[in-house]
Amino acid sequence: MEVYTFSEARGNFATVLDIAKKQGSVRIKRRDGQSFIITSEKPKDSPLDVEGLALDLSRDEIIDFIREGRERRVTK
Repeated sequence: MEVYTFSEARGNFATVLDIAKKQGSVRIKRRDGQSFIITSEKPKDSPLDVEGLALDLSRDEIIDFIREGRERRVTK
């Protein structure tokens, strides 16, 4: 793990973040002995990012299913 002083990290913050992204984390030490670790986060996938299904449905069939589902909700 790379270690930087507070002053080094402040002066090269973009570089420190790049290294944290590549290596997983970076430690920053202050003059008074405090120590902090910056870690990179994995990007969260969208809940809407789902794999598609090959259903061999035409556009018109899909629209019919949607309309049918909406009609059922209205009549209940």
